[in-house]
Amino acid sequence: MPRLAGTLIVLLCFLVMWQGFHLLVGASAIASPLQTVLKLGTLLTQADFWANISETMRAFVAAFAISLAGGVTLGIVLGVRRLAGNVAEPILTTLYSIPKVVLYPLVLLCFGLGISAKIAFGVMHGLIPITLFSMNAIRQMKPVYGRTAQVMRLSPTQSAFTVIMPAILPEIISGVRLGFSLTLLGVLIGEMFASQRGLGFLLTNAINIGQVDTIMAVALLLTVFAVTCNSLMMLLDRQVSHR
Repeated sequence: MPRLAGTLIVLLCFLVMWQGFHLLVGASAIASPLQTVLKLGTLLTQADFWANISETMRAFVAAFAISLAGGVTLGIVLGVRRLAGNVAEPILTTLYSIPKVVLYPLVLLCFGLGISAKIAFGVMHGLIPITLFSMNAIRQMKPVYGRTAQVMRLSPTQSAFTVIMPAILPEIISGVRLGFSLTLLGVLIGEMFASQRGLGFLLTNAINIGQVDTIMAVALLLTVFAVTCNSLMMLLDRQVSHR
């Protein structure tokens, strides 16, 4: 109950601040909470809006699946092979520091204007953080776990699934939470630059014609989706850490 009350207080403060900014700068800059909710309700009744949601979700699910599988696998390999990890970590960090926007023309040349480019741009944002978190989770694992697996004469496969994965799972979930948000951001940016469908395209189109209520409605939908998924992963993280 205290946690629920705290959440409701934070939500109420956010709504009050939102309404205050609306009154301060006017409807031409920020739509009110009520206007935003009503506009989102109207959009959700339109088939074209659901088609754009479906386009974004298809690209996001594919990009996140690739980032998750590739990042965890590569991170575990680099974490187990410490020399390879020491060499790869600064390279990955440097690559991730490059602004992804400047690479988008290259992505378009390689993948075209279809959904493949959006998936690739999402993977560019989400893969490296998950890889780094997974690699560092292996490095920070207590040595006693490895010695216990040796004493019990477990095979590499048995050690991976019964010792290593349970030990590093909380850290991996933290990396997945970050990778989730960044992958979604990458897909949306990809849709804003070169796409004919998707929520990112809707945002760009609304910005160009000054539809503030549409901008706020799409932003609210994305915020609710991201916060809900992040809360579920936080709950999973607490359960895993408790166990």
